[in-house]
Amino acid sequence: MLLITGGAGFIGANFVLDWLAGCSEPVLNVDKLSYAGNLDTLRSLHNDPRHVFVHADINDRETLNRLFAQHRPRAVLHFAAETHVDRSIHRPADFVQTNVVGTFTLLEVARAYWNQLTGENKAQFRFVHISTDEVYGALAPDAPPFTENTAYAPNSPYSASKAASDHCVRAYRHTYGLPALTIHCSNNYGSYQFPEKMIPLMLTRALAGKPLPVYGDGLHIRDWLYVGDHCAALRAVLARGRPGETYNIGGCNEKTNLDVVQTLCTALNRIKPKPRGHYADQITFVADRPGHDRRYAINASKIEHELGWRPAETFETGLEKTVRWYLDHPDWVNRIISGDYRNWVEFNYTQRLASGAFFSEIATGASAKRHRASR
Repeated sequence: MLLITGGAGFIGANFVLDWLAGCSEPVLNVDKLSYAGNLDTLRSLHNDPRHVFVHADINDRETLNRLFAQHRPRAVLHFAAETHVDRSIHRPADFVQTNVVGTFTLLEVARAYWNQLTGENKAQFRFVHISTDEVYGALAPDAPPFTENTAYAPNSPYSASKAASDHCVRAYRHTYGLPALTIHCSNNYGSYQFPEKMIPLMLTRALAGKPLPVYGDGLHIRDWLYVGDHCAALRAVLARGRPGETYNIGGCNEKTNLDVVQTLCTALNRIKPKPRGHYADQITFVADRPGHDRRYAINASKIEHELGWRPAETFETGLEKTVRWYLDHPDWVNRIISGDYRNWVEFNYTQRLASGAFFSEIATGASAKRHRASR
C-alpha cells in the first residue's frame, strides 16, 4: 500500500486516480480537506476498496501513528502543502504550520515506523517529498535553468516554507538514514486544478465574461508541466529513484504569463467561440504581487538520463486537454466557485484591478503589442 498525503488536492488526487487506473496496489489517502482539498475529484473511487480515505491533518501525530501501524505502507508520497503564493503573503502562519511543522511531524512518524521494519520491507521503503522549483528563487532572463545543485533562495513565505521542509527531509536522510527523495516540480496544470490557480482562474473568468487579471506587465516566465506528465515522473521516481537524491521535474515549456493567457484564449475561442469578439479582449493588467519572482525554469536532464522520464505533452497539447476537461465538467467547477473561493478572489483581485493603471507607457505598450501579434 502507498500512503498519500494531500491526496484530495490537485496533484495528489491526479496521482491517486492515475495510480489506481493502472495498478491494483491500494492507496491510503490522508487529507485534511482544506479549501483546496476536494472529494468530488475522487468521486469515481467511491466504494473502490483500493482507495482508503482518511480525513486527518498531518500535524496529528497520534492519528498518523495509528495509520502507519494499521496499514503498514511500503512508501509515502507527501503532497500535502499550502501552495498558493498570494495566500502565503496574507496568511504566512498557515504555511509554516502545514509545510514545516506538518512535514516534521510526518517525518518523525515515518522514521519511527521505518526503524521497526526489517529485511526487505525496510530496504524497499521510500519517503517521496514533493516540493517546488520556487525554493530556488528567481532567475535572470539569460540565466541557465535550475538544476538540482542550484542554491536555495526562496523569496515568498510559501517558497520559504517549502525550502524549510526540504531541509528537514534532507536532514532526516543524512542523520537518520531515512530513504527519502525530494522532487522539485515546475508549474503544474491540468484537470481538477483548484480554480484559484492561473489557468483555471483565467478559463472560468473568460467563460463568465469577466476581466482576466494579469499581474504586472505579464512578462513573468514559468515552466509549465502537465499534471499527467508529473504523475508519470513520480511513478518513475518511486520505482527507480535513488534514496537521498533530488530530481527536478519540468515540462520544458517556458512561457510568459501573458503568453499563457493568450494561448488559453485562442484555444478557448477555437473550441467554444465567444459570440462577439475574442476572449483575449478581457485581458486586464493589474497591480503586481509583492516580491513577484521574474523567471523560473527547470533543467530536467537528470531525471531523463537516470530514470528515462521526459514530458509527453507540449504546452499546446496539454492545454487543449485541460480546456476540454473544464468545458466537459462544469458541475465540478461550479461547486467550487462560490463561498470562500469567491470571497478570496474578490479580496485578492478587486484592489489590483482598481490599481492596474499604474503601469508605465512602455510596459503597457509592449504588452499590447504582444497581444496584437498573438491574434
